Amino acid sequence: MSAESTDIIAGAPGPELVPEAAKAKAIPPWRRLFSSFCESKLAVVGLITLIAIILVALFAPWISPQDPFDLSQIDIMDSKMPPGSESYTGQVYWLGTDGQGRDMLSGIFYGLRISLTVGILSGFFALIIGTSLGLTAAYFGGKIETLIMRIVDLQLSFPAILVALMLLAILGRGVDKVILALIIVQWAYYARTARSAALVERRKEYIESARSLALSTPRIIFRHLLPNCLPPVIVIGTVQVANAIALEATLSFLGIGLPVTEPSLGLLISNGFNYLLSGRYWISFFPGVALLVTIVAINLVGDQLRDILNPRLQR
Repeated sequence: MSAESTDIIAGAPGPELVPEAAKAKAIPPWRRLFSSFCESKLAVVGLITLIAIILVALFAPWISPQDPFDLSQIDIMDSKMPPGSESYTGQVYWLGTDGQGRDMLSGIFYGLRISLTVGILSGFFALIIGTSLGLTAAYFGGKIETLIMRIVDLQLSFPAILVALMLLAILGRGVDKVILALIIVQWAYYARTARSAALVERRKEYIESARSLALSTPRIIFRHLLPNCLPPVIVIGTVQVANAIALEATLSFLGIGLPVTEPSLGLLISNGFNYLLSGRYWISFFPGVALLVTIVAINLVGDQLRDILNPRLQR
């Protein structure tokens, strides 16, 4: 009897099955995540758009035709010029100029830089604070959980824009003030999400094993509990970054957020609001399009991450 026949009789896997199984196990998790992410063409388009926007914001000082913060490069005689106009110095304003003579294309590049900075920084610190408090509430329970979650419920009962308006009325205007206000507004969302995930994980065997080994409480929370609670928190993080950018734009449009010397997309939209009825639409239109594209791209990425990281929503 041949060796191949012996393998078949013994029930051993064929020579082609073993390499395939080993290959499936050898695929890194990040590669499986990326392949699942690429199943949605809209999500891929959103990711490419988001990467392009981030690169434009990072390299704005080098690719912008004009520095909107440098008064020596701004000529008031070039104010409110339509898209495609050319100044007497030969510079072409592809998206026109605003009421101060600033190039709208350069203003959008720098506005993206400020809007993304505010959104990402506020979301990052809110994630750290909210996730830490949510894990603490779920792990200890009792009065600590009740206190933290009642504060969360109290904050979430008020509209975010109202809380931000009250905080900025007290703190004043500035990038740091806006970031602080957005952190205070957002942390409760992360706390509630992290607590919900941690309540499920806390009852599992690996937490009991860590306790039986007499590991310290911080190590159990941050080394064992936190990694298993990160997927839903990451999804909330992407959505909240988009919400933070939109909220900052709303505050700047109302004249409460960032100062005039640091124009974000919301402030650029506000600068052209008074010119809309006079036919100078481009001053508000193009920053509005940039803001819309940024928020849509982040939401497309966030929706696909939600479908991948949440087993209940997997197709």
